[in-house]
Amino acid sequence: MLKRKLIDLTSQREGKLTAAQDALLADNQEEYRNRMDEVRNLNAEIDNVQALLAEQERNVVAPAPTAAEARDMAEERAAQLRSGHEVKFSAAELMRGLKNSIIVSGAIAQPTGAGTEVRDGLGQTTLLDLVSVQDMTGLGGWEEPYAIADQTPAVGVPATVGGTARQATDPTLGVAQIKPYEVTVTSFVDRNIARLSPVAYMEKIQAMAMRALRNKIAALILLGDAEATHVMYGMINGTNKAGTSIIQTIAAPKSGAVGKIDENFLNDLYFAYGNGYEAGPAARLFCNKADLKAWGKLRGTNEKGRLFSVTPDAGAANRGILSDGGMLVPYLLDPNLTAIEGGTGACVYGDPMNYLLGLFGDYTVRVDESVKAVERMFTILGDAVVGGNVVVDKGFVVGQV
Repeated sequence: MLKRKLIDLTSQREGKLTAAQDALLADNQEEYRNRMDEVRNLNAEIDNVQALLAEQERNVVAPAPTAAEARDMAEERAAQLRSGHEVKFSAAELMRGLKNSIIVSGAIAQPTGAGTEVRDGLGQTTLLDLVSVQDMTGLGGWEEPYAIADQTPAVGVPATVGGTARQATDPTLGVAQIKPYEVTVTSFVDRNIARLSPVAYMEKIQAMAMRALRNKIAALILLGDAEATHVMYGMINGTNKAGTSIIQTIAAPKSGAVGKIDENFLNDLYFAYGNGYEAGPAARLFCNKADLKAWGKLRGTNEKGRLFSVTPDAGAANRGILSDGGMLVPYLLDPNLTAIEGGTGACVYGDPMNYLLGLFGDYTVRVDESVKAVERMFTILGDAVVGGNVVVDKGFVVGQV
């Protein structure tokens, strides 16, 4: 497979770079040149494979089934579910589902009074709408190389440095690992759902399973897993293959032993992100609702005006703009983060595209009629294997107490 080839090429490149560095330090110029030629050849191969993969991903993910195809597919899958069998959704379908809340679209086969949408009160945007998603079906893992430090060119007067070995200017590279991690979801629904038309029945099952999966994966993206040694890393603890942190942390303001949002904290987060050339135009703030409220309550010394204004987005209740009158910072509320204000929590600032979520294979859904039989409930069981990590050096700034 192309993805496995890409991993192999990347691993070879790392080995050649290490050999080139050793040769240069040993002043073996011929060996150094040979290894660097091999690196350049591998770079070209990697670029070709990445370009082909990008085109394949575009073709796989973009097309959605037509209304007629979706209806036929839903009816077939509904029949499988009703007969007690599992239904599998491919990684491409799952990617559409994670981005669009449900997988199958199309009209209901027969008019009914039952809704197929799972209503959660107000419209929401989740991390799954914002992060990078990659199909990793068939792989045992993924290694994403990233630059920790760019090359720093050496300089000198030609007459002085002529005839001498030039100083090494190699970039510093790291590898972010993405490993498979199992996620299971469980939802309950009244058994009267079986009275719906096949398409409506299928859409309801999908929507409930997908919503539960989305919520759990969103929490994993932020916080990572709870394993003693992390398998799936989150935005607040991204770590590379060498065990070095990929994220940057700063201390949140405190009042005694607990956090206290102050007027300088947002500014500190904003300017801690990015390198010396940029401040991260696509970055946003991820925080608990209590912390957003604390920012909104801050007053100037004259007690007459708010220091920060909170402008919610009309299309999604959990996002908006936090502004101090000049600096505009998009925010996204997430209850998976513990509040800093009055507690010992954290918030995150960065571009969500700096996080890569991997989908390892099919997502399976089945309906069990026995678990809650007395309550006359169906149990919807979903199983998926995902993984994730931060893939850009200092891709997120974590402010924590």
